Amino acid sequence: MGDSVAFDRAAEVYDATRAISEEAMARTIELLTGEVAGRGRVLEVGVGTGLLALRLHEAGLNLAGLDISAPMVSQLVQKAGGTVPFPLVIGDATGMPFADASFGGAYLRWVLHLVPDWRGLIAEVARVVRPGGEFLASLGTCGGPRQEIRERFGELLGVSLDPVGLGWDDFASLDRAMAELGTTARELPPIHEGSDESLGEYLVQIERGLWSWTWDLPEADRLRAVAELRPWAEERFGPLDERRPFEYATRWRAYDPA
Repeated sequence: MGDSVAFDRAAEVYDATRAISEEAMARTIELLTGEVAGRGRVLEVGVGTGLLALRLHEAGLNLAGLDISAPMVSQLVQKAGGTVPFPLVIGDATGMPFADASFGGAYLRWVLHLVPDWRGLIAEVARVVRPGGEFLASLGTCGGPRQEIRERFGELLGVSLDPVGLGWDDFASLDRAMAELGTTARELPPIHEGSDESLGEYLVQIERGLWSWTWDLPEADRLRAVAELRPWAEERFGPLDERRPFEYATRWRAYDPA
């Protein structure tokens, strides 16, 4: 994947920081199985710790997984009781080690913003999914106070925190690129999710370097910026330990052969 962001260092904390509620997970499993069940083996690109794949496997989906990070995949195997639950490959998604038309479908979740050559990745998906197959994609989202805090963090350090790959929630660009590969897009029903995490907890996560956009920064700079962020955020948003319910929607697109 060249300069793609690998999540080796996040393997042990990924599930705790990127999980969704049980209700939202159940709706996600229902949505995805409804789209790709019965198509034969389906590939998850960026399978990671199996946060989604293990649940889809339990639901009866015939899966395979690909990821660039061996530590993330090791966490998946550990969660599965120490045995490999379905075929897993450590490899580059922009040059997949699979033959043409190997899968009946493919999906990815929160991956394309981490891959500079995201167009090469989706071209590989089009190659390994057989004619008549389906590709599902969910892009990362951002917004609200957390986005403002991240942007202020970047300003304090004089760095850009824009994704190295496809922009968050930039389905318009993905739709155009997939159309060039001979598919048509369908927007699937959004899955609404909520959280009441305090902004103070979010700042602690930044301080600990849990988010990928902090990983290339020197620790001293990261800690200094968070120390400056705290009074700014409290003045901007109020008490940082206050739990503030917020809602967001996880969006999925289905791409079908034209």
